Amino acid sequence: MTPLQCCRAVAALAAFLLTCCLLLALNPAAKGGEMERVRLSDDGKGFVLATSGQRFVPWGFNYDHDGDGRLLEDYWGDEWDRVEQDFGELKDLGTTVVRIHLQTGRFLTDTDTPNQAALDRLKMLVALAEKNGLYLDLTGLGCYHKQDVPAWYDALNEKERWQAQARFWEAVAGTCADSPAIFCYDLMNEPVVPGGGDKRDDWLGPAFAGKHFVQFITLELGERERPDVAREWIETLARAIRRHDRRHLVTVGMVDWSLDRRGLTSGFVPEKVSGDLDFLSVHIYPQTDKVDEALETLKGFAAVGKPVVIEETAPLKCSLEEYDRFLTESRQNAHGWISFYWGTTIEEYREAKTLQAAIAGKWLEFFVEKRPALLAEDGVER
Repeated sequence: MTPLQCCRAVAALAAFLLTCCLLLALNPAAKGGEMERVRLSDDGKGFVLATSGQRFVPWGFNYDHDGDGRLLEDYWGDEWDRVEQDFGELKDLGTTVVRIHLQTGRFLTDTDTPNQAALDRLKMLVALAEKNGLYLDLTGLGCYHKQDVPAWYDALNEKERWQAQARFWEAVAGTCADSPAIFCYDLMNEPVVPGGGDKRDDWLGPAFAGKHFVQFITLELGERERPDVAREWIETLARAIRRHDRRHLVTVGMVDWSLDRRGLTSGFVPEKVSGDLDFLSVHIYPQTDKVDEALETLKGFAAVGKPVVIEETAPLKCSLEEYDRFLTESRQNAHGWISFYWGTTIEEYREAKTLQAAIAGKWLEFFVEKRPALLAEDGVER
């Protein structure tokens, strides 16, 4: 071997060892030690492991459906080996947090009765997370497939629906309270309080890609203020969780149009509804030529003074170059980043040799490569 080849070999080995050390540092559970619960840091500006106090950064993926659009609960009963394989792949990507979406109709058989079979399967999922050293963002009350929403649930009035939702969270929190693998309970994906004086006739927002991600928490505002309704709803569900679990974090997945601005708003104004939330979760998809606006929105959430996790994000509406800038500059105000993984590896995307697979694979590869820069502690304002 020539001197030049020796130098190159040593440099390659050093780079490999540095990468391994960085992955271990950013994901303490990967070290094989006992898993620690995640809590807020003492100054309330970030996340740490409960016992060691080591800094923790949520980075990972929404594991909400597979490549065919099936929700997790559609296949976790008959294809558990696939779930196990996917969690292994998520671990290999360096994931710290996996966001799971639980459907109301799968976990409640009526307003008062939890589905024990679903809770047992959830226990298995939590155990699988512990085995792989992964933390779970448990997002509940999903009604993504309208055809699967029980008729009895849609027929409830506001008070009855909130009571059923509280029962859902009591059952889930009671099942998961003792596990260190729970990063947080996310009360609902993209809840909205309707505006205006008209009464709605549907609890769900418009469909996107065959799924209903936005959900209304009431059908009629009446004389109430929208943030007041949102705050009362959060208090109701947080209280239900705290009856069984007083340690794990609570949040709610807010749309980026939640700030108190002119135009379309959700009613979940961060500074007015966050009293019972441990941290804020926001879903941001930057648009072409509007990266500055996305960063200003993030800054608006951070102004509340609680940690902010970008719980959904992807370059759906902008170039990868613009998205790179958004992620880089988001480090000033974000404390975590969660994108999407649908059970297909980077290698499998490459082998598919289709345009859609190429785009998805390039995005996944980019997000993984961006991980060390996002999680590095230096240069991040806290």
